[in-house]
Amino acid sequence: MTFTRYAIYYAPPAEAEWSRFGTRWLGWDLETGTDAPHPDLSDLDIAAITAVPRKYGLHATMKPPMRLAPGTTLEGLQAACERLAAAQRPVTLDGLEIARLGRFLALRPVGDTAALDGLAAACVTQLDSFRAAAPEHELERRRAGGLTYAQEANLMQWGYPYVLDQFRFHITLTGKLPKPELPGVEAALATSLVPLLPTPFTIADLALVGEDEDGRFHLIHRYALTG
Repeated sequence: MTFTRYAIYYAPPAEAEWSRFGTRWLGWDLETGTDAPHPDLSDLDIAAITAVPRKYGLHATMKPPMRLAPGTTLEGLQAACERLAAAQRPVTLDGLEIARLGRFLALRPVGDTAALDGLAAACVTQLDSFRAAAPEHELERRRAGGLTYAQEANLMQWGYPYVLDQFRFHITLTGKLPKPELPGVEAALATSLVPLLPTPFTIADLALVGEDEDGRFHLIHRYALTG
């Protein structure tokens, strides 16, 4: 399969019960590259609620999607991912919780995130030689919502505003929802997903993913953190 962009994700383990639910909730399976049937939760239009994040699959972004820079190859990126993962230790936090980020819902980590933030920073900086410069229209789209000075600096240096000191680990569960709908969706997830969430929550590998021509992301390979 030919991919247009690549990213580094945290992709929850496919065999975990909470991951299986999250994959079905979003409706796209990164592991298999296939649609996943939504769970049957009465009174919720899950297809509409998850339409925007569906194509990315269940994940947290560690290095945002990028086109390969001239002179680089997927094979080179894979080798760099392997070296990076071999130098990083698994990260363990207290758990995960549902949080509101503006008008969308996501899973956020509970506990000290310093080691997690450091892992994400390593992904951003150590793999950046593989990133092609973003086209101007993409930069302008990032700026449209308004950026702080630090976010603009990140955009220019790393191609994305919300990295390094602006990074917030999150596993997106919905698109932007009307405010009146947030409590109902949050309550449904609290009932169906929260009891499945791991305590503690451990990140044991990084996932290299690729974006197909339809904009959907596929798992290419997992790299165990063995440092």
